[in-house]
Amino acid sequence: MKPEIRKIVCFEEETLIEGFKEAETPARMFAAAAIVKNPWAGRFVEDLKPEVKAYGPVLGQILTDKIAAMAGGAEKVEAFGKAAVVGMNGEIEHASALIHTLHFGNIFREAVGAKSFLSFTNTRGPANAPIMVPMMDKNDGGKRSHYLTLQFNINDAPGPDEVVVVLGGATTGRPHHRIGDRYQELQELGHDVDNPAAV
Repeated sequence: MKPEIRKIVCFEEETLIEGFKEAETPARMFAAAAIVKNPWAGRFVEDLKPEVKAYGPVLGQILTDKIAAMAGGAEKVEAFGKAAVVGMNGEIEHASALIHTLHFGNIFREAVGAKSFLSFTNTRGPANAPIMVPMMDKNDGGKRSHYLTLQFNINDAPGPDEVVVVLGGATTGRPHHRIGDRYQELQELGHDVDNPAAV
């Protein structure tokens, strides 16, 4: 059992000027998307695990390799995220099943040397639906400079019986970021910076 991939789409965005000011380092974000036939489309399936286990490693490796190539090496990825959009004959659960599994995400996390979890979206829509890939720093979820969202669309996907599965990455944070990070605010509010999860 392996995923039936109709096509792979790569998207890259490079910002040179932001807020009327030239970026010191061009901000690069990119995504790799696989358009996959939805094995559960048009019916209710109780057990999704067989396809999840079979599809996850294949899609994870293909998309990780594409991201690494666009970044000029996996080690250059600083922020990352994932997304899935299921077509209209599928459930949100189908989108979730293909990306919310260690069989998929851990391939990317290990390749880039990450400690953080992959931020995500899972939605349903027709062809040309917006694809939103939220990202954060691969090692520090409180580093607000790397709170990013890459948006793009694919004119013929997802079809009704397809799922678009996406990994996203960035080699920088936002140009001119100046809102500080979560830990500075915790300190200002008198909270324990060493235990931010307690807040």
